Amino acid sequence: MFVYANKIEALDGTNRMLMTDKQWAEAVRDRIRLKMAAQCDRVGSKVPYIAVDGHYGDKMADNLSWWTNGFWPGILWLMFRDTKDQKYSNTAIAVEERLDAALAAYAGLHHDVGFMWTLSARLDFKLTGNPRSRVRALHAANLLAGRYNPRGHFIRSWNGQYTGWIIVDCMMNLPLLYWAGEQSADPRYRFIAIEHADTALKHLVRNDGSCNHIAVLDPENGDLLETPAGQGYASGSSWTRGQAWALYGFALSARHTGEERYLAASKRIAHYFISALTPYGFVPPVDFRAPDEPEKIDTSAGVIASCGLLELAELAAENERKIYFDAALKILKATESKYCDWDPSRDSIVQKGTAQYHDKPEEFHVPLIYGDYFFIEAVYRLLDPELRVW
Repeated sequence: MFVYANKIEALDGTNRMLMTDKQWAEAVRDRIRLKMAAQCDRVGSKVPYIAVDGHYGDKMADNLSWWTNGFWPGILWLMFRDTKDQKYSNTAIAVEERLDAALAAYAGLHHDVGFMWTLSARLDFKLTGNPRSRVRALHAANLLAGRYNPRGHFIRSWNGQYTGWIIVDCMMNLPLLYWAGEQSADPRYRFIAIEHADTALKHLVRNDGSCNHIAVLDPENGDLLETPAGQGYASGSSWTRGQAWALYGFALSARHTGEERYLAASKRIAHYFISALTPYGFVPPVDFRAPDEPEKIDTSAGVIASCGLLELAELAAENERKIYFDAALKILKATESKYCDWDPSRDSIVQKGTAQYHDKPEEFHVPLIYGDYFFIEAVYRLLDPELRVW
């Protein structure tokens, strides 16, 4: 077990932002405020995914249970926390009420209920104490816990024939279980999260800090059968958003459990990520082990990793914090300088996200809602280390 730094310690010495960096972050926050004020009025309770020609559609119109449907309310709650403007809370609640249809439908839901209701209902409950949202989040946590395989010690990711499949993204769903355990005083949620994290650590994280996206396990006993390419270039490659999920996800499990092995895993992944990212000017390709041509970048991988690096900057020993903090800041500055659209009349901020390496043309180098979410979370956390979403 370890004890991580509190806010005052985290801001002392190596983690303190230079005044110029603080001014940069404050200026970006002001741009976020201007952009999101206009976007909230324009988008309302629609659920965005990809902006086309500067305009969001409504993902819930064609897929109630799509895994990204929680990121827009997550942004709205971050804006409410920052500005106290009730137009954000009112709009976020309207989205939550629409998401109730996904809970009721049930059949389309899978492990990403963590993404969907951590950022909507659980964040609502954290900020407002809304009892209805507490119930929503606990409902989602029970659905996630119900996917646990007690023989294989893992949470299955997808439905249908994928009974033994786990993916690295699920590390970001585990905080919903840690929270549910605290809310209910029932340790079973925590046990499930820890056992899945241990299985992911065993089969998804490689010795050099790179990660598999997918592990296919025998659902009868948990034995490893194969590690397909998933959303990366090929089996054995290094899909950057998967690296980012693992970096942030294991850091979060370290914070929630105090287990040293999760902190060590996150640090190992972080060092690999920073080393591989540096030659790209701190904006990642889609896969670190893909051919140089054609050029394929994924800004979302960078901003997710920046959130994980800021988490590590609080958890790590004092002499290590600067490594992670500085890398997070470099990613955010590089992304903002090259790939952010600050026009209030257009939807989305962070451009050139790519969902997967072998992607459909319409989902390649596009604005992705989760790129915006993690960019905003990271900027706000730079300015307020007490921000806790997960």
